[in-house]
Amino acid sequence: MPLAQLITAQQLADRLEAPALVILDCRFALEDVDYGQRSYAEGHIAGAHFADLERDLSGPVIKGVTGRHPLPDPQRLVEKLRAWGIDNDSDVVLYDDGPGAFAARAWWLLAWLGKRSGVFILDGGLKAWHAAGLPLSLDPPSKREGSFSGAPDESLLISAEQLGERLNQPGLTLIDARGLPRFRGEVEPIDPVAGHIPGAQCAAFTDNLDADGRFLEPELLKKRFAQKLGKRSPDQLVAYCGSGVTACHNLFALALAGYPLGTLYAGSWSEWITDPQRQVATGD
Repeated sequence: MPLAQLITAQQLADRLEAPALVILDCRFALEDVDYGQRSYAEGHIAGAHFADLERDLSGPVIKGVTGRHPLPDPQRLVEKLRAWGIDNDSDVVLYDDGPGAFAARAWWLLAWLGKRSGVFILDGGLKAWHAAGLPLSLDPPSKREGSFSGAPDESLLISAEQLGERLNQPGLTLIDARGLPRFRGEVEPIDPVAGHIPGAQCAAFTDNLDADGRFLEPELLKKRFAQKLGKRSPDQLVAYCGSGVTACHNLFALALAGYPLGTLYAGSWSEWITDPQRQVATGD
């Protein structure tokens, strides 16, 4: 079964009563941290549990040490997944408002813990659900304790120190999921330092999507990332972004295109810049 899988709004609607299905609502807004919980309370896909980026899908921030969204403690995350009713063989559907950035973070975390089948992102998210004329629910999800038993795969991660040692290696492909103005250092609305990690290429996650906010066809995604890779092996690709969230969107898109699961620099730009000794680049 493919690692990266999409599900359409109608396909999900047809499966809402499936006994092994767990749905996670991953809506979030960086500028309004309570947006997701508030939106969930105002209506969600029937049966969905709310998965908050900062409370559930990230660990505590240590100022001057970590990035803005460090990885959660794996055991605490396993316990949360069980509380949402997830078993090792559950089908899990993840959604957010549409672009899929926060849903992709949840997808990557599940892959990190070893769940690499039966996990779907709702293509187009809640925007596509609304476009299909499908209803929302105000009812809380049913409570059921799952038996998920995952463990973290550290081979999917690279630390700042490890990345720093690899920056001058010719086989490295380093892709940055932020938009081009932030990559170039022309603007920086979130972090205190502008620019990018030296040697990185801009691969804005939004370019994985079409005009309707749905993922491009796999062959188009393959062409997109082939241009980034050149003649280098995809096994040495590293993805990062501002805080380790939208980088997961690129990793999901790469997997959709048939590439192996790349490495995540989870601390990303917001961690990289906590050490003034680390190099910073601007421009293209």
